[in-house]
Amino acid sequence: MSRATLTMSHTELERLEVIQRVRERRLTQEEAAGMLGLGLRQVQRLCAAYRDRGAAGLVSAKRGRESNRRLPDELRRRAMDLVRARYADFGPTLAAEKLAELHALSVSRETLRKWMVEAGVWVPRKQRRRVQQPRRRRPCRGELVQIDGSDHAWFEERGPKCTLLVFIDDATSELMELRFVESESTFAYFEALRSYLERHGKPVALYSDKASVFKPTGRQAKGVSQFGRALSELNIDILCANTPAAKGRVERSNSTLQDRLVKEMRLRGISTLEAGNAYLDEYRQGHNARFAVAPASAHDAHRPLLGDEELDKVFTWQEERTLSKT
Repeated sequence: MSRATLTMSHTELERLEVIQRVRERRLTQEEAAGMLGLGLRQVQRLCAAYRDRGAAGLVSAKRGRESNRRLPDELRRRAMDLVRARYADFGPTLAAEKLAELHALSVSRETLRKWMVEAGVWVPRKQRRRVQQPRRRRPCRGELVQIDGSDHAWFEERGPKCTLLVFIDDATSELMELRFVESESTFAYFEALRSYLERHGKPVALYSDKASVFKPTGRQAKGVSQFGRALSELNIDILCANTPAAKGRVERSNSTLQDRLVKEMRLRGISTLEAGNAYLDEYRQGHNARFAVAPASAHDAHRPLLGDEELDKVFTWQEERTLSKT
């Protein structure tokens, strides 16, 4: 005589043991309800099911059946075909946004993440290297602004490799200023900072790395850079980080920009510095709407430019020279 095999979950085995004790009158139905965390009526139904069908009556009838919330296979096929064809290097969040925005396919980012992982298109973040815990944010907007230049193939193969200057507020993670330039230089930062000041006012301090634009090296190491001199005239402090991890907020922002901004420009066919700079303000606003956070304090630490702070004079190359009598 053959015996059928019955598969039960841990919860179902626990219920079986308790219901058997009820049937043997070692427990009341009220006590069983308390032990199982169920209502009395549900325990009564379990007792009836056990009486009629034995242990099989306690097994969920949904086992082996497709979920009512399962998305159609055709939707999954269409979504993954598009991901492979157009968004293979997109993250699940951005890919889900583009599927909804450009193809009218509504798929949650977590569902798409699962599909992409199963297809080998996406590597879960848990399998990547561990990142350092971020430093505590400053409480006020404009109190500290991290700045950096990101050298990257921003236009991929469509245009020249260049540098994106990034100004990000430490308190809110807002992108405050973005500018494509050929390379990091004092005058490139002068132009970006001037645009920042005219848009937002003066921050209390800027936080940068130790590039020569910010901190002189060699024989000039004990002096001040032209950029540092301009900040001093504007009463803006500059702090130089000792390691890239110390200015992690702007470093992580660069990574996000190298992912999302590159792909947004690809979709728009942008391939020159001029076209890129024309698009950056639109991108910046959309990025901030999605990623910026509220500051701990409602106070905005930016200060207005003073009447005697002439930016045309401040943002010039100035050197001290000694004149001989002859």
